[in-house]
Amino acid sequence: MKAITLVCSTAFMMGLALVVSILTNMSGIFPSDVLTPDIRSKATVFLLACMLTLTMSRIPYKDLNPVKNYKSVLRAIILGLVVASTIPLIAYFLLRNVDGYEDYAVGLVFIAATPFAGSVGPLSLILRGDLEHALRSTIVVYVVALAWIPFIIWLTLGEVVDMTDVVITVIELIGVPLIVSRLFTRFKIDKTIMAVVLNCTIAFLVWLSVSSTNFVGAGMTVLIVFMIIAALRDIGLGLGTEAIERKASISWSTRVTDILMISYKNKGIAIALCTSVLVGPMIGNAMVAIAASIVVEVIWVAFMDSVLFSKKRMEAELSHDKEQGIKEKWE
Repeated sequence: MKAITLVCSTAFMMGLALVVSILTNMSGIFPSDVLTPDIRSKATVFLLACMLTLTMSRIPYKDLNPVKNYKSVLRAIILGLVVASTIPLIAYFLLRNVDGYEDYAVGLVFIAATPFAGSVGPLSLILRGDLEHALRSTIVVYVVALAWIPFIIWLTLGEVVDMTDVVITVIELIGVPLIVSRLFTRFKIDKTIMAVVLNCTIAFLVWLSVSSTNFVGAGMTVLIVFMIIAALRDIGLGLGTEAIERKASISWSTRVTDILMISYKNKGIAIALCTSVLVGPMIGNAMVAIAASIVVEVIWVAFMDSVLFSKKRMEAELSHDKEQGIKEKWE
């Protein structure tokens, strides 16, 4: 297998970044004296804003009308924001007053507040999902997230964090990319180059966050609890959605995109929010929940790529949809 093929694989790059991050973390060689929390925060916000600008610039103006496609948009908001946030929010309210967990539970808020990953569009294309639904939903959900993120953080941490910092960070992370990305929609970008840039940036952000997380201080029990929560949120919701929609005879293309939207959170935004609005030891503690979620998400992405959305399964499902006359449109 060629090296470029591996670099273009999101699952491989996330997995590699995770392994390197854990080795860096456990060996204690992370350069925390150079990469201070302030520098990590600024670097994360900048790189993530660039990533989102690049990703959303691939979304054309065509078929973005949310009124004309209200069923698709409403489905995306319910699945990608509301339902996708329920498990981390419930877990936060259950753990926030439990001794030994209260400081770490804060990270669940940032996971709950974030929308699905901007790469849902490209992944929908690769996995034969409903690309039109994915692209339109990405724009609409990220616009809604401008209000959703501050609302969730205010609802849960309003007395702990400075909401002005939250709003500024959200504008930097989402507002600016939404506007700037529209200026680059007409420019062609080679898919391989785009995949390399995005995957390398994702890998670096995973290393930057996981390597600096205080796993040792949290303890194995705490880490396992947050990994279970992450598994329920990513794998549980993903497989649950697959089972429900398959039983309801919803087409392969729609199921692929819906599962990606409900289970594939934008952890980059969660990291950026955590490092930007929290201070001192609170950052390291909150990052435990986010880092644990990243570990589970790497496993989930690999499972989706190799098993759930495998080529063999895809061909069988598409053949079945065609035989049953299952439509892929929203009319």
